[in-house]
Amino acid sequence: MILFNGRIKELRTEKKLSQSQFGEILGVNQRTVSNWEKNIRQPDFETLEKIAKYFGVTTDYLLGLED
Repeated sequence: MILFNGRIKELRTEKKLSQSQFGEILGVNQRTVSNWEKNIRQPDFETLEKIAKYFGVTTDYLLGLED
């Protein structure tokens, strides 16, 4: 099962975005994105929804609840 950190990194790299670029899109810094991808921290629900909308996926997909 792929966890959130793996999904977000995969989606970000498919769009050829750096962590800094992705952070700018979401209004967070590069370190925040890095912490998500290292599974150190998780985004709040509002940010999770922004991520899902940006990539055109569901929050369940991001959280690894569906493929």
